[in-house]
Formats: sequence, structure tokens, C-alpha cells
Amino acid sequence: MNRDDFLPTRHSLINRLKNWDDQASWQDFFNTYWKFIYGVALKAGLSDAEAQDVVQETIITVSKKIEDFKVGSERGSFKAWLTHTTRWRIADQFRKRSPASRPIERPSDDTARTSTIERVPDAASLEAEETWEKDWEQNLLEVALEKVQHRVDSDTFQMFYLHMIKQWPATKVATTVGAKLPQVYFAKYKVSRLLKREVERLKKELI
Repeated sequence: MNRDDFLPTRHSLINRLKNWDDQASWQDFFNTYWKFIYGVALKAGLSDAEAQDVVQETIITVSKKIEDFKVGSERGSFKAWLTHTTRWRIADQFRKRSPASRPIERPSDDTARTSTIERVPDAASLEAEETWEKDWEQNLLEVALEKVQHRVDSDTFQMFYLHMIKQWPATKVATTVGAKLPQVYFAKYKVSRLLKREVERLKKELI
């Protein structure tokens, strides 16, 4: 049987998170997405301590609301819901600041109410959708890379990492690790293939 048969199927993580006793799934969820939540909180202008609070409060909110979440509902994708939840928790942190420490809110011509994002002092940062999307994709890539690292031997991963991540020429990698050039190219092919599959799996779980 192909080892990919053991990988979680589409939306399975969402379903597993609805069981509060499934500590392994909750740990997997935390390990996968805490850096994304923490990173966007810092970029929004929060301190390290505030960003850590955002991570904690976001995870708590998800745990409380996940039971009612339905894939394909009016809330949209789980990814969109998680991102929206993170933004609200960031807004909470800005509200907790004393008036003297709050950044000056930028004026806006848009006075309409919005259900997509609550306006906060650093709204310009929060509303940069392309930045959030880039951070989301980068986080998935880093998580996938870490998972794939444990599925191949250390030499193969080192050759891939030096060639594809550090952008070393294949000849330099071969010389450095004492391998033949075809081995470097095979490592690139093997790990790239696994990495692509892992990224796709992560995307499908929280589509």
C-alpha cells in the first residue's frame, strides 16, 4: 500500500478538531498554524507578548467554535474563517492598549460597516490581503518542509536544501557533501515531489 494512503483526506483535520479529546490533532493544528498567526500579529504592529496572546486567543476561539463550523457554509473556507478570527484577536489586543499607547487611526472615507474585518489602528497592514496570502503560503511551505525532512535520509535532504533553498549550484553541492552530480539532481526531484504533495495535503485540509 502506498504510504500516501495513510495521509489525512480532504477536510479530515477539521472533523478531527471537533473532538476536543483528540490531542494529537489539536497539537498538529497548533504546530502547523501558530507561526502564521504569530507572524501576522507582529506585522500588524503588536509586541511579542501581544502576538503570543493572539495565538492563544485564536486557538481558544477555534476550539470553542469549531463544533459549529461546516465546510461550504456561509462562513466560507476554514482558511478564511481562521484568518478572520486571527484579525479579530489582533483587534482585541489593540483595544486593550491604553489610549496613550494606541497608534493614531488613519482616516477613511469608507464609513460603511464591514463584516470582513474590524477596523483597527493598523488597518492598512491588516487589509493587505496579498501580504496575508503570501504569509499563509510561506507558512505552509515551511511546515511541509519540516515534515518532509523526517521522511527522507539526511544526505538527501541536505542536498535538496543546499541546492533548492540556499540556491547553491549543483556542482558546489556535490563537492561539498561528497556526492555525484546525478545524486544531487535525484535529491532535488525526490524531495520536491514529496514537498509538493505535502503542501497540497495541508491546503486541502483547511480549504
